[in-house]
Amino acid sequence: MREYLFMALIAAAVTYLLVPLVRRFAIRIGAMPEVRDRDVHTTPTPRLGGLAMYGGLVAGLLVAGELANTGVALSEADGHPVVALIVAGGLITLTGFLDDWWGMDAFIKLAGQIAAAGVLVAFDLRLVYIPLPKDWGGSTSLDYTLSTIITIMVVVVTINAVNFVDGLDGLAAGIVCIAGMATWAYSIFLSQSISGDRITTTAAIAAILIGTCLGFLPHNFHPAKIFMGDTGAMLIGLVLASSIVTVTPLDPAVIEDMNKVPVLLPLMVPAAVLVLPLVDLITAVVRRTSYGMSPFAPDRGHLHHRLLDIGHSHRRSVLIMYAWAFLFAFGIVAMSTVGVPVLMFPLVIVLALAVLVLMAAPRWRGKGGAHAAPRSKQPDDDGPPTGPMPPITPETEIRRRMPPTDGPSSQERATAEGNPVIPVFPGRS
Repeated sequence: MREYLFMALIAAAVTYLLVPLVRRFAIRIGAMPEVRDRDVHTTPTPRLGGLAMYGGLVAGLLVAGELANTGVALSEADGHPVVALIVAGGLITLTGFLDDWWGMDAFIKLAGQIAAAGVLVAFDLRLVYIPLPKDWGGSTSLDYTLSTIITIMVVVVTINAVNFVDGLDGLAAGIVCIAGMATWAYSIFLSQSISGDRITTTAAIAAILIGTCLGFLPHNFHPAKIFMGDTGAMLIGLVLASSIVTVTPLDPAVIEDMNKVPVLLPLMVPAAVLVLPLVDLITAVVRRTSYGMSPFAPDRGHLHHRLLDIGHSHRRSVLIMYAWAFLFAFGIVAMSTVGVPVLMFPLVIVLALAVLVLMAAPRWRGKGGAHAAPRSKQPDDDGPPTGPMPPITPETEIRRRMPPTDGPSSQERATAEGNPVIPVFPGRS
């Protein structure tokens, strides 16, 4: 436990300390594009925060590889996860960096994502079989080709799901941090009854991911001083996907006596920790294709945009989505630890719906009611108060206050120099 805390603190500290340097670098090279129509911020903000997150990730992985217990497990694990994540993370960080700096075609960026996922597969960090209940035919082994295809699909979908949800200050980092916490808690629960390098690898990756996100959040929470950009969003999506890849191939027969729904847990937990980004990704693809647009075409219809349109503030929208992600992720993990029946799962859905009702509350208050504020008294938080307008001084008073001039007037001097003359009082010559 102390080793996981140590590697998380190292990743957080390195990320936190690198962010100011990365921010200066982003400003110097001009990686702070103009505000777009779909953006919610109003001033250009430097990106490339993912460079600092990659530094924290590398530091955490190198430290983890040198620890007594975790280091041995990582060195003996299949796929060499430390080297695999450093190489794949570097490739996806480079792809995101070029996109944040110069801009990149969506299909070229997709090729970079597939290449990074292919690096994980090349290092044998992949899904070897799909855990299924006995009634569904039992666990299904995957040959190398099918394993490669499914692993790349899982990684690419996770990367884009995280990238799609990155639209408010601190949103993506917070949601991925919550997902990492749920994955870490699930792996620790499994490690109490199951020993294996894959479980330790999952816990180590999740701990480093948590530290990386926590180190970046102080700089990124509203009002953000820097954005992670595609550089960071795709990186933490890749790391989250790698933790899912290592924890999913768990034989349900091994945990049959641990819970009343063990056969579903290896599939339910990854889905639960990604439920919010996946919902946003699926709805965005459906929405865009229904309008005849490309699935990669940007728009302003994401979940966080809808929360802002309903009437929530920036911070409240982020906190609501935090609560939704926490409810789903830790709800499923709690079910796995306390041994509840399958009927408890609908309760989690009901609680999630309650959060959705909470999300719609500002719209109801805006339509009327005892606590509805008059429109004329709505606070204006778009900028500092202007105060009362100053009185308009009469023209004669202005002329009286003007100091006497010796020599030619300013109008005569301007005319003599050939410059155009703009009268102080339009309408008079």
